[in-house]
Amino acid sequence: MSSKKELFLLVLSDIIFVNLAWSIYYIIRIESGWILFTNPPSFLMPMIFIFLYWVVVFYFFGLYRHWFVRSRFEEFVTIFRAVSFGCFILFFAIFLDDYYKDAKVVSRFLILLYWILTIFFVSLGRVAIRGFQMSLLKKGYGLRNTVIVGTGSKAKEVKDMIFAIPKLGYKFSGFISIEDESKKTDDLGSLNELPDIIKNHDVKNIVIATDEKYQELIIKTLNLCSNLDVSVKIVPEVYEIVSGMVKTEQVHGIPLVEVKTELLPFTSKLMKRIIDIVISVLILIVLVPFALLYSFVMKISRKNVFIVEEKIGRGGKEFENFRFNIPDNAFGRLMRRLWIDELPQAVNVLFNEMSLVGPEPEIKENVNVLVKEIPYYNRRLRVKPGITGWAKIKQKIGREEMDIKKVLQYDFYYIENMNLMLDFKIILNTLLIIWSFKG
Repeated sequence: MSSKKELFLLVLSDIIFVNLAWSIYYIIRIESGWILFTNPPSFLMPMIFIFLYWVVVFYFFGLYRHWFVRSRFEEFVTIFRAVSFGCFILFFAIFLDDYYKDAKVVSRFLILLYWILTIFFVSLGRVAIRGFQMSLLKKGYGLRNTVIVGTGSKAKEVKDMIFAIPKLGYKFSGFISIEDESKKTDDLGSLNELPDIIKNHDVKNIVIATDEKYQELIIKTLNLCSNLDVSVKIVPEVYEIVSGMVKTEQVHGIPLVEVKTELLPFTSKLMKRIIDIVISVLILIVLVPFALLYSFVMKISRKNVFIVEEKIGRGGKEFENFRFNIPDNAFGRLMRRLWIDELPQAVNVLFNEMSLVGPEPEIKENVNVLVKEIPYYNRRLRVKPGITGWAKIKQKIGREEMDIKKVLQYDFYYIENMNLMLDFKIILNTLLIIWSFKG
């Protein structure tokens, strides 16, 4: 089943079951006569707003992303967390409403009933959809073409484990032979031909499985398919080679490690960009009066107001990075602790050269060196650099300088786990660092 059809079914399921939970809750609260109330609420308009509210909550918890043969229990846990968080917010909204209307306390505790109903019905809808997906997979519909990089005993073992279970959703297309190996019956070609093989055979999954730990093989495979719409999985024995770049999953008891090629779905990219624009505009509006005053002070001191450096952004493109030129005195140290020197980068965010959250931008000379020394460094250039980021807040919290490999490990963790919730977590931690003067 395509991701678009799956998304349609998920939204349709929520339309039915979220509104069903609201309807039953409304009947119990209003129509049953069991609960006393002063002013009976309307039915339709609150139902519409409540449904839109849950769509936003479910979106941020990842309940609308492609859930390809994932654990049903994992999805239920995510539903439980999302509904619990949403009801927690609703509880305080009801509390404030009751407080200003001087309503009886009993009304706000009805949220517990609504919490139970929502979890039950939303989970019921997801169970129905996942059951339908599983039945299609068992019949051979919606299987994803998969190739295995490697032709040794480990590759054959993985093939026998994964493709013996149709409901996992994998359809074996062939092996990708490593250089210096002779071509066999199931071989589709060599590793150098991987991009063409992916396109010609409509490959959606790549599994790297070799008898030995080939670091160069893994890095080369990742680089060859980094810009293609495929999912790359590695058998656990080679996980430590790219530690920090991946996250683990269990596929019906078979452990695999996944490297994402699509870092963010389109909707998340759009939302991230909208947030970037809104916040950067607000920063610049607040910053303009200070910048004018600071410019006057710096001109008197005959110093440049800004430091402008050529930095490398997404895709290796160069851009001019703006920061305040901070004097080396008590006032300058205060500005650095408050991250004021970083704020002019809001201009770069507005011009789509940077994001609020992302890896720290590097100068061209450093990037050239790092690309040669660290084969997988190019993956860092797949995202826009940020004013703040996971590595940056970890360094500020630790209050110590980290070596480049440690920084990259944090950067790759962010890249492989990119989502809006993680961005909000990083922004919140940044604000706490600024508030505590640890910047």
